[in-house]
Amino acid sequence: MTTWPAPVARSPLSATVDVPGSKSITNRALVLAALADGPSTISGALRSRDTDLMRDGLAAMGTGIDIDSTDPTRITVTPRPLHGTTVDCGLAGTVMRFLPPVAALADGAVAFDGDEQARSRPLHTILDALRSLGADITGSALPFTVVGRGGLRGGDIVIDASASSQFVSGLLLSGARFDDGVRVVHRGAPMPSAPHVEMTLEMLRHHGVTVEAGDDEWRVAPGPIAARDWVIEPDLSNAAAFLAAAAATGGMVRVPRWPAHTTQPGAQFVAILAALGATATRADDGVLTVTGGGLRGIDVDLRAIGELTPTIAALCALADGESRLRGIGHLRGHETDRLAALATEINRLGGDVVEFDAPDNAGGLIITPRPLHGGVWQSYADHRMATAGALIGLCVPGVEVVDIGTTAKTLPDFPQMWADMLGTVADADISDTGATAG
Repeated sequence: MTTWPAPVARSPLSATVDVPGSKSITNRALVLAALADGPSTISGALRSRDTDLMRDGLAAMGTGIDIDSTDPTRITVTPRPLHGTTVDCGLAGTVMRFLPPVAALADGAVAFDGDEQARSRPLHTILDALRSLGADITGSALPFTVVGRGGLRGGDIVIDASASSQFVSGLLLSGARFDDGVRVVHRGAPMPSAPHVEMTLEMLRHHGVTVEAGDDEWRVAPGPIAARDWVIEPDLSNAAAFLAAAAATGGMVRVPRWPAHTTQPGAQFVAILAALGATATRADDGVLTVTGGGLRGIDVDLRAIGELTPTIAALCALADGESRLRGIGHLRGHETDRLAALATEINRLGGDVVEFDAPDNAGGLIITPRPLHGGVWQSYADHRMATAGALIGLCVPGVEVVDIGTTAKTLPDFPQMWADMLGTVADADISDTGATAG
């Protein structure tokens, strides 16, 4: 596997980074458009491995997908009868959890598989739920097959979504097309990434679907899903690494088109940056500017924004005080065991990270800053791990990230965007300065 020498920032950054569209919104918009009552156009869609896999999976089942020849981020989706096929999930959690309910509406067998690493990701919750709602499914993890019969009974279902909120969103997105709609009740440890369910509900309402929400309970009424056009917001989770670069280097990074109101949980990263010692301001034109200060340790519950843990952990490893990141035990079931991966890789560079467990997935990481040194940073085929290594490499010379190309999962142009960000500092100041962090 090739390694990527992480560029080092010689001085504080000053850059503007235009971030592509949200993966979470793009993939939800694609599913809703495929199930709608007419064509929909999605503008500003993210083009990445995860969103391409979603688009290709829907197309394989029969959905009409027309990509604008002059603007590949503009996609027209035309609903058509769904049929049996094979779907490649890659390592995309949204594909493997959002498309099985869609496949239950198809006429024929839809076989799902994905990357080797994906075969260990938890899927039995949504597959067992679909069985209870009337679906015919063989298997409880990748590979599995959904034998669609052109519809699904639907109804009430109780699940434990403590491993992923995607189980809830997956059922809700298709629920209006079930004969009896769907009522999902969560019973178990607190559900992580709850803002993503709010995103799903808001998008369903935008498509004219009647939804109700209570405490750990959601209902989607049966009925048509109206065709709607979408303009996709920038991906605020992908923006996090670039904003963190400002905090790490004591510089300034600006991100245009930052929404004033959003359901993206990545927006909460601004508050985390403030706790770490950075400042953030949003101008009337929508430009968010983050200016770094001295990094300090934090004690924070990240259950709602667990996907940002690698970025936050990287900053904590560069801070001047101990940090405690809590509520992220569910990250052991993400693209990799992110808690173990972060502890291993930061410690490999001289850091001091200890994992801890607690009931209800409340465990996490204790990070005590130490002087860091260069070395190989494994990415574990995990895009967030790869960008965390790049972030540490801004301040620690000699960091080499294995398989930086895995960032294509959600941000195909990450290496070039990172270089362009550094290019505003004396023509891509990426030289070894001999500085150490901690």
